[in-house]
Amino acid sequence: MKLCLKQFNIKSICFCQLKCLSYVRVRINNIIQFIKITNYIFMMRKYTFLLLTLPFLLLGCNETNKQTEEVNVETTDIVTNNVATEKEAVVLKDYGAEPLVLNIDDYTLSNTNFRTTLWTGKNLQVTLMSIPVGGEVGLELHSDIDQFLRLEAGQGRVLMGDSKENLDFIRDAKEDFAIFVPAGKWHNVINTGDEPMKIYSIYAPKEHPHGTIHIDKEASDADHDH
Repeated sequence: MKLCLKQFNIKSICFCQLKCLSYVRVRINNIIQFIKITNYIFMMRKYTFLLLTLPFLLLGCNETNKQTEEVNVETTDIVTNNVATEKEAVVLKDYGAEPLVLNIDDYTLSNTNFRTTLWTGKNLQVTLMSIPVGGEVGLELHSDIDQFLRLEAGQGRVLMGDSKENLDFIRDAKEDFAIFVPAGKWHNVINTGDEPMKIYSIYAPKEHPHGTIHIDKEASDADHDH
């Protein structure tokens, strides 16, 4: 009898332990399910927030892009206007001897006179020249003046020498070419192309009076004769 009671107690204890373990397992499963549901709800809230705020973010980006485009357009207009203003502001006259900054290419190409003095200083002078097709600068000599010439358009033949009869230095020049004439050298530049030859020339020291303008070579020759 005692043995039976003892066995019964052991079975009862085991049964209770099993019940407890089963209860604990159920509670743990419930807790896990609760955590999963909570995480799901949290993620849904996060995505819902993103979905709600996304249209506003896109709208803000569009507004920023529009403002940037407007600024770029305004900047382009300003730059374009400045360039246009600079080109329209070409006024051919003698600016010396004042400080000056200009686009020498624009001024040289705009000049249609045989010679226009652009800047006359105490020790240096810049002139613009336009030599017609078949024309020439003219054979000349500067005994104490060094000269620099640059072709901005057209082409020509350069002649230099120690005398009128001995022009043994002969070179061809074209757009963007520079010509250096030492003092004491006879020299000439002849237009050999099919368009006016546009030149700017630098004398050091100056050669012509301030404000000199020669419409054509005949006017230049007449001025030198005087």
